[in-house]
Amino acid sequence: MNRAVRPRRTRATAALRGLVAEHRVAPQQLILPVFVREGATAPIPITSMPGVVQHTLDSVRQTATAAAAAGLGGIMLFGLPEHKDATGSAALDPAGILPRAVTAISSEVGDALPVMTDVCLDEFTDHGHCGVLTESGAIDNDRTVEIYAQMAVLHAEAGARVVGPSGMMDGQVAAIRDALETSGHAETVILAYAAKYASAFYGPFREAVDSSLQGDRKTYQQDPANIRESLREIALDEAEGADIIMVKPALGYLDVIRAARETTDLPIAAYNVSGEYAMLEAAAANGWIERERAIAETLTSIRRAGADMILTYWALEYAG
Repeated sequence: MNRAVRPRRTRATAALRGLVAEHRVAPQQLILPVFVREGATAPIPITSMPGVVQHTLDSVRQTATAAAAAGLGGIMLFGLPEHKDATGSAALDPAGILPRAVTAISSEVGDALPVMTDVCLDEFTDHGHCGVLTESGAIDNDRTVEIYAQMAVLHAEAGARVVGPSGMMDGQVAAIRDALETSGHAETVILAYAAKYASAFYGPFREAVDSSLQGDRKTYQQDPANIRESLREIALDEAEGADIIMVKPALGYLDVIRAARETTDLPIAAYNVSGEYAMLEAAAANGWIERERAIAETLTSIRRAGADMILTYWALEYAG
């Protein structure tokens, strides 16, 4: 043995381990996803996501204030309307739940916390799909993209600094970028869900948004077997004017995050999704794993794979 070579020397104490740590998770790298329910008078717990709720306008404003104080990188809003229909018309209501939530939070935190919005129709349609349907029941891509562009402008006008098109429609980023530019919102950031997979790990999210999905989303979300397809989608979104690209989910797709990091110079976000959250919380509740260590290890693994920022339901807790 060559006694001059002892890698364990720098692992001897917590201070030494911290000194040589290659990756860290800082609060400003974390984005908190939140659900805001129209008409709610008190926060409503989500049973499959312990500790997560459907917020009222008052409680989401309080949460945003806490997130700003904790130094988080952003808050991502998902809206739950009182009424749904086939075209998701509530998504284009200037007095709808998302514009109202954006305005309420922006007036509370100003520029201290970037307010981000989900630009999609799945929470607003009675069939639960991310777009409007043709008479045959297929997704009408181009008509849906037109609605996304209108949604993005509506959110920007309400005060959103970042819009997140998540529907995986072809051409969505280009249409939104053009709409923002021509409406006077050229500085609004597009966080594009470029590599979003048709995953089994979205189950608890569907409870969180009261999803009424009929069928599945495999014709527009990506096949979990593919990675080259993701790199193509990322390249397209970058060319269309995306400012940040997203990989979703995170844990089952760390290789996609790494491949994206090696392909694009854009900042990369990764979504630590509801199913990933629920599995860890369930295991911890049963005493099978150490909860806080497992959370830290999970988030660190996503950063180590190459993500610059992470959407996670643990954001506020971890920052604290």
